[in-house]
Amino acid sequence: MAEPETTTSRGRHVQSAGPGEVQVPEWPSKWVGWILFAGVMMIVEGMFHAFQGFVALFEDDFYLVGRRGLTIHLDYTGWGWIHLALGVIVIAAGIGLLNGRLWGRIAGVILAVVSIVVNVAFLAAYPIWSTIMIAVDILVIWALTVHGDEMRVMREESGQS
Repeated sequence: MAEPETTTSRGRHVQSAGPGEVQVPEWPSKWVGWILFAGVMMIVEGMFHAFQGFVALFEDDFYLVGRRGLTIHLDYTGWGWIHLALGVIVIAAGIGLLNGRLWGRIAGVILAVVSIVVNVAFLAAYPIWSTIMIAVDILVIWALTVHGDEMRVMREESGQS
């Protein structure tokens, strides 16, 4: 005999529990994996930004730029601090996102857009790497804008605040 299901106020199904048993909500959506991907990629990308920042701060000769220079003419020390600060903030937002926080989702989208702009401006210094970072940012924006609500629903139904 199959166990009956009940529907929560949000339309999610939970298995009915017998006497003395705890109701366990079903996984809210298969798309939660995309949110986890976005959170992990934000942490990894934040580490990459920080790494780029340290390289720009301590190894000025690492980046080779043609005669025209970078899109935004700033010395590598300035670029180093920009990448380092962005990296730390992106890591914090990724951790918030993995915890299902709405601010992590909002900050994730905003920071991914900022990261795209920074990487476009830094494209002349490191073209292949900047292009990869831009592609990851686009995937993060897609995951957070299309499927971001599933993490919050999962947290609410599991009783976490």
